[in-house]
Amino acid sequence: MDEHTKLLDKIRRIEALHAGAATDGERNAAADALRRVSERLASLTLSDPPTEYRFSLDNTWSRKLFLALLRRYGLRPYRYSRQRRNTVMVRIPPSFVNQLWPEFVALDEALREHLDALAEKVIAESISGDTSEAEEIGGQLTG
Repeated sequence: MDEHTKLLDKIRRIEALHAGAATDGERNAAADALRRVSERLASLTLSDPPTEYRFSLDNTWSRKLFLALLRRYGLRPYRYSRQRRNTVMVRIPPSFVNQLWPEFVALDEALREHLDALAEKVIAESISGDTSEAEEIGGQLTG
């Protein structure tokens, strides 16, 4: 299994976990899980009115992942003019944030691990096999 396939499998497992899937049959019914989450979000909107949230995501890939996750649930991310690109605004029920954020964190961690491993492999194979951090030495900083 190549790295790309492993990442996709890991992301699907994380999504299944956050959607409440406990068995292989439930994982195969991911579309039903997504539908349930969307229905829950719609019902939350009635009992828990949407609030405007501002998220700041300094990593480009994390921001893209978060935007995709919001859109997946039918939410409309936006930003106001003059806001930085790393700012994501969304109107969402507060109780749904408590479900959405842990899912994002788990997916983001998997994506970062994959991208870090890929970057390290590319650097090691094309530039230098030594990809270790810089040596820390004692002494004073001169300036």
